[in-house]
Parts: sequence; structure tokens; C-alpha cells
Amino acid sequence: CAGPCRGTGAAQESQGPPRRSGVCLSRAEARLLLFSLWQGDYGCTFTYSAQGGTNEQWQMNVGVSEDSGLFSCSVWRPQGKSYLFFTQFKAEVKGAKIEYAMAYSQAAVGAQSDIPLKQEEFEITDTTVSHREGKFRFELSKLVIVAKTPRDEL
Repeated sequence: CAGPCRGTGAAQESQGPPRRSGVCLSRAEARLLLFSLWQGDYGCTFTYSAQGGTNEQWQMNVGVSEDSGLFSCSVWRPQGKSYLFFTQFKAEVKGAKIEYAMAYSQAAVGAQSDIPLKQEEFEITDTTVSHREGKFRFELSKLVIVAKTPRDEL
């Protein structure tokens, strides 16, 4: 991949602005690849396998709310629709419990709107969002997760 496209390691950052990284999701062969971002005690890992050779530019973003009650993780293609053939995907949060998650076959760009996957195409657990074997239709352009962080009760 050329240009601003780069893989991310498990970058550590205690506080501050949301972490953002450019990610290149394009491979001619289907192999399992992984990207991770951390902000403080909370992390997000996106694992996928896809076919295609389009050198698509993707973004991965994580953040923590001002009151530290919520952690968010997003992976998306800023140009909208992806032309990769995803055979599988999984996003996992560390240090928090998923409250909301949605996967999209097309990300909003210009006059186009987000187009969500059908609920049957993916599954959500307390810490993961992943494709559903036999139901997922191989299209993914955006994934959004909002997770609740553990809070110390006084």
C-alpha cells in the first residue's frame, strides 16, 4: 500500500484526543489481518479477511467520552462503498462492554447515506462484533461500536 496507508500496532495513549490511524484494507489473497488502537485502558482490535486488490484507504478511530463512561471504536472507508470481498470480520473491544454496534455495507459520503447490514448478517456479544457464518453477504464499509466502561462506584 502506498501513501498515508499504514498498519497500526497496539499504540498506547493515556488520555487526550481520539486515536486515529490510516489503514489499508486490500489484499489479493484472503488472509487474516489485524489492526489495533488503544486509548488509555481501552482498546479495539479489527481482524478481517478479504479478497480484492483495490488499495482502499480506510480509517480506524477510538475515543473515550469526557466523563470516561463510554469508549468508541469505528472502522470505515471514507470514500463510501468498499469493493473488497470480505470473507470474515471481527471487532473486539478490551476493557469495556458493548452497548451499541452497527455494521454497514456502505458508508455515508456526499449525498449517499449509510446502508446498514441486515441484523442477521452479523452478531454482537459483550465484547465483539463479527460476521455471521452463512449469513454475511461479504460487504462491509463501516463498523461502529460504543461500549460502556467500568466505573468505580463510590
